[in-house]
Amino acid sequence: MASEFDLIARYFTRATPSARLGVGDDAALIVPQAGFELAISADMLVAGTHFLPDADPAALGHKALAVNLSDLAAMGARPRWALLSLSLPQADEAWLAQFSSGFLALAAEHGVELIGGDTTRGPLNLSVTILGEVESGRALRRDAARVGDDIWVSGELGGAALGLQQLLGERQLEAAELEACLARLHRPVPRVALGRALLGLAHAAIDISDGLLADLGHILERSRLGAEIRLAELPLAAAVVRRLPEPLALRAALAGGDDYELCFTAPAGCAAEIQAAAAAVGVPVARVGRITAEAGLKLFDAEGRSMPLREAGFDHFAGR
Repeated sequence: MASEFDLIARYFTRATPSARLGVGDDAALIVPQAGFELAISADMLVAGTHFLPDADPAALGHKALAVNLSDLAAMGARPRWALLSLSLPQADEAWLAQFSSGFLALAAEHGVELIGGDTTRGPLNLSVTILGEVESGRALRRDAARVGDDIWVSGELGGAALGLQQLLGERQLEAAELEACLARLHRPVPRVALGRALLGLAHAAIDISDGLLADLGHILERSRLGAEIRLAELPLAAAVVRRLPEPLALRAALAGGDDYELCFTAPAGCAAEIQAAAAAVGVPVARVGRITAEAGLKLFDAEGRSMPLREAGFDHFAGR
C-alpha cells in the first residue's frame, strides 16, 4: 500500500514556479508582490454536512477549491496559492486520482499553485486554505457599504438548492434541468474575474454561500446599516421559476445557499459602469435593492408591499 508521502507525491505534487518553496518541506515559502496585501481564507467541507458521502470525487475536488476561490472573489483578490488538507477513511487511489484531477484542473484555470497541506486517516473531511493578492488598500470588504448604495447580485440564485432537493428525493426534475442544477451544486463557478473588475467600483461584497439573506446580513451587520430588497428583481434560476411555486422559489433564492455568486454594493450612480464591468467578464448582474440608514432587512414585492421576513440562511450550529 502506498504511504502518505507516496500519495502526496503522486497526486498533489506539482511545479510551483511562483513560490520560493512548495510541497515537500515543513512549510512553504512565498514572496508577495510589492504593493499588494495577502488575502487569506480557509474553508472546510465535511461529508454528510456539505456533501453526500457518495459525491463524485472529481466534482468534489473542484468544489473544495471553488468555494475558497469564491471567498477571494468577494475581496477582489487574485488567487495565487493553496494548501490542501485531507482526512480520508482509507487510501483509495482511484478516488484520489479523480479528486486531484478536479482540484488541479480548477487550480490551473485560475493560476493557483498547490504549495502544501496535510493528510491523515479519519472521517472524510476536506480543508483548503487559499492565498491571494489584492492591491494595497483596495480590497472589497463587508464593512464598507454606504447609505444609498445599490445592492447587486451576480448570476442566478436557487439552482443549487433545487439540485439538492432532487438528490434528497424532494423534487423530480427533467434531465436538462437536473444537469443545470447539479452543475451549480457540484461545480460552482467562482466569480474571480468579476471581483477583480469591481475594484474601484463596488464598496462592499460577499459571496453567497449560505443564502442571500444570511450573507447580505453579514454586510449589514459589519457596515451597521440596513437594506431593502425587491423580490421581483431577484435573478432566479430558470428551473426554479418553472418547478417551484413563487413562495418556494423565493425561499430557494433567499435561503437555499451553495450559489457562490457575489452580492455587492455600489454607488447608485455607477449602474452603467457596473453593467459594463460585468459584461466585460461575461457575468450577468442584477440590481436587487438598496442600502438604507435604518437597521434591518426589508423585503418588498412587485407592487411595493412589504413582505414578512421568515427565512434565514444556513447555519451549521442552528441546524438550518
